[in-house]
Amino acid sequence: MKISVASGKGGTGKTLVATSLALSLIKNNPSVQLLDCDVEEPNVHLFLDQEPINETTVSLPIPKINEDLCQHCGKCTEICRFNAITLLKDTILIFPDVCHSCSACWHFCPTGALEPSPREVGTVQISQSGKLKLITGRLNLGVHASPPVIKAVRGAIDTDTVTIIDGPPGSSCPVMAAVEETDYCILVTEPTPFGLNDLSLAVEMLKVLNVPCGVIINRDVPGNHLIDDYCQEKGLPILLRIPLDTEIARAYAKGIPLVKSSPVWTEKFIDLYQQVTQEVTK
Repeated sequence: MKISVASGKGGTGKTLVATSLALSLIKNNPSVQLLDCDVEEPNVHLFLDQEPINETTVSLPIPKINEDLCQHCGKCTEICRFNAITLLKDTILIFPDVCHSCSACWHFCPTGALEPSPREVGTVQISQSGKLKLITGRLNLGVHASPPVIKAVRGAIDTDTVTIIDGPPGSSCPVMAAVEETDYCILVTEPTPFGLNDLSLAVEMLKVLNVPCGVIINRDVPGNHLIDDYCQEKGLPILLRIPLDTEIARAYAKGIPLVKSSPVWTEKFIDLYQQVTQEVTK
């Protein structure tokens, strides 16, 4: 079972939900793995005591010029749709930050003057926290394309283990790389107009990916039906409500997962997992 946790809006409580769900499941499962795919700003490790196991680098091929072979024909600049290569008279300039590693330039270079060269874009770290396995992706500073690092994190999982994925915020390519081909996506939102707007974007994204989803309302307050009305209209289940509570916020700010600051939540997250399982098997 692979469950992704996402939200259209940042700061809504994805990591709070992902860590508490994983820590709750570990009580009844021989092993659970938690993936931190918010590779631009991973923070799951802040909530868990852990022992590092190993770390690998993630690299992408970018073009490297052989000046002895280059005839400055400009074919590479014509073929590059991302403007990662520029020809200035008899000089070729390559901009690694905008290169998408599509390989077109070295494939179409008529003289073979361009060849792929590895560029490190991030790392994947595997650590252990008790029975919980944590896989963390981290994008290097100055690198803009996070999906390759996210895919590397997902490529490190044990396919026979319950997997919880803490995805990045938003509804663009990085989120799609984190949630695609998961069995279910838990969308965490808050009962505000901004939360509703970004939730609706995330729901539409999941429709395209054909990933079923349900909603957790974080910082829920009595009498606010903004998210309830939307979920009812869209036929989305509300899986859990986490109240607006200063004690929860204080514990979270200290790096204490919800199920450890308030163990009563453990059973609620186990019930949440059972709801998701039922939704998947419908």
